Amino acid sequence: MTVTPVLSLNFAAATDIGCKRGNNEDSFGYDAELHIYVVCDGMGGNNAGEVASGMAVRALIESFEAQTPQSPDEPPLRPIEERLLGSIYTANRTVREAADGHPELQNMGTTLVCACLDRGRMVVGNVGDSRAYLVRNGSCMQVTLDHSLLDEQVRSGLLTPEEAAASSLQSVITRAIGISDTVEPDLFAVDLNVGDMMLLTSDGLTRYAQPEEIAQMASPEAELSTICHELIEHAKVRGGVDNITCMMLRVVEVDASIALEEPAVPAEEPAVVTEEAAGLAEEIEVSPPAIEL
Repeated sequence: MTVTPVLSLNFAAATDIGCKRGNNEDSFGYDAELHIYVVCDGMGGNNAGEVASGMAVRALIESFEAQTPQSPDEPPLRPIEERLLGSIYTANRTVREAADGHPELQNMGTTLVCACLDRGRMVVGNVGDSRAYLVRNGSCMQVTLDHSLLDEQVRSGLLTPEEAAASSLQSVITRAIGISDTVEPDLFAVDLNVGDMMLLTSDGLTRYAQPEEIAQMASPEAELSTICHELIEHAKVRGGVDNITCMMLRVVEVDASIALEEPAVPAEEPAVVTEEAAGLAEEIEVSPPAIEL
């Protein structure tokens, strides 16, 4: 009889102000029990970017937790795609309402990339140009698609990758959390193997690091915290004009009997790392595109 391995995640994360910025508008957060992880890169004047990113991180995690039954009497879990999408919608609504209600926060917004373990696969969502990468067997591939002007022009054939890399419009994004009343996230699903790693990161890293460079630094033997700090230093050595945030997840196998004993309840407080952070989700049917490797 074939035994399906029970998978879990180890993780580490780090954020850095970079070499040019006066403050850090990136935020990251997680609920390690529910295996939900998120990185946001805020934008907006008068420090509103860090407010937006912190709000989005906290709102997404709290919404995801709220959809997790805390007793056998509660309704069963909905598909993870619905819960993740609903949590992204909640994050968008939270940031939007805060901006509408406070003149000093007008026009604030944030990118978002998140990942959640679902048995033997990872479901990834993104809005904007913060990215997720899968590192496997010495290679690295981008899972998400950037919602940015240049990447969309490359995908439509209007620009070559080389022309896009040389453009001065690197920071122009076409979707963001909190900019409008509605948001259109993308979802992706990746079937996992033991030893796989997933990198969630802001564009403060990705404008300086190619996938092959990420794969080289994310060796199977390296500590996850060491990988995060090496990636940040790599970006800073090459200029580091933006804030840099890296979250590394590693897939591990756990004992099935121990996994069955673990309580499936949300943490009391979502872990959120940010310099400043101040209803249930809509039901929709989703079938995210699978990443074939």
